[in-house]
Amino acid sequence: MTEESSGKAGSGCRAACGIAHGATADGQEARVAQRAERMTSFIVMDVLEKACELECQGIDVVHLEVGEPDFDAPACVTAAVTRAMAEGFTHYTHSLGIRELRQAISNYYLDTYNVTVDPDQIVVTAGSSPAIFMLCAALLEPGDEVILPDPYYACYPNFINFVQGRCVTVPVYEADGYQYTPEAIQAHLTPRTRAIFINSPGNPTGTLLPADRMRAIAEMGPYVVSDEIYHGLVYEGQAHSILEFTDRAFVINGFSKLFAMTGLRLGYLIAPKPFMRGLQKIHQNFFISANAAVQKAGIAALTCAQADVARMKAVYDERRRYMIRRLREIGFTITVEPTGAFYVFVNARNLSGDSYALAFDILEKAHVGVTPGIDFGPNGEGYLRFSYANSLKNIKEGLDRLERYVQQHRRT
Repeated sequence: MTEESSGKAGSGCRAACGIAHGATADGQEARVAQRAERMTSFIVMDVLEKACELECQGIDVVHLEVGEPDFDAPACVTAAVTRAMAEGFTHYTHSLGIRELRQAISNYYLDTYNVTVDPDQIVVTAGSSPAIFMLCAALLEPGDEVILPDPYYACYPNFINFVQGRCVTVPVYEADGYQYTPEAIQAHLTPRTRAIFINSPGNPTGTLLPADRMRAIAEMGPYVVSDEIYHGLVYEGQAHSILEFTDRAFVINGFSKLFAMTGLRLGYLIAPKPFMRGLQKIHQNFFISANAAVQKAGIAALTCAQADVARMKAVYDERRRYMIRRLREIGFTITVEPTGAFYVFVNARNLSGDSYALAFDILEKAHVGVTPGIDFGPNGEGYLRFSYANSLKNIKEGLDRLERYVQQHRRT
């Protein structure tokens, strides 16, 4: 399979240069609310923004840090947006999303997982992040506990903490594919446990949660929150929806990753019926509705973009296999190969125990953007995440630069 992506050098810096950081103009003290002060930065974005500064100085940077497809959205998707705009489909929609899109999502889950989802159990959102915020707001009272794997998607704790929930992390390990064991989860359950988060294929690890473990988690009692945003991007094995095993679950999904629609901002949340009115009120008040024309694009993605998805998947898989091989040649150990998403998570403790400093040193000296493992929790320290959501040409260049960096690092 040959490369058919856009081949763009970086997928996150296209309009980032020249952004100014705000400051108070009147000299008055700016008192920032504690909820904002306590929020951690999204470190991958710190890396990206530093990379953009280097690019603004004329330095060529290879981006292996951001998890954004370098493909453009499928032609049928962009045509649907254009047509919707031309036809004046530019007004508010139903707060849950247009019925036609919710029905298309329902059909997708029936066809893909053989599960029946009532369209009235779906709320369409402007990307998956609002969906995570809304479910946390609807599900958690202050002090309620949420179990997370460590490492985890970097933003989960901030959503939970923002509504005064409490994160309870369960370390997961490379030797076990970075996946939960039911026994480890059981040891962390308390009367305050409200939900268990799962993410398969996982970010940052790209590994899959086996069906038997998913079933065991579903039977533990708390609600399960299943982040299924990387479903469809699986190259070996099979991803399962939590809805195959229980209806006491919330599903987060969207169009950004599988359909290369990051900038169109379209996601959705599937929830148990008792939560739907509360979720609808949160959406009405905070977001009103998802973008009208983009909802039409979502229908096109689900019904017309299968060939585009197959093509992108084949290219991702080619990159995945190349990246795994080259990282091993450079000297990194990969115990369990990632089989989904577009990430490779490697142990870099032979270079440094400080992944944050290491990532920025690689950026400064090798001009390659990588994500430090500490972004994904304490158990990610000492690791680096590499994204293969970039052209094979750029990946080859980036890993060649990394190899020279590693060789120099070992000599010093």
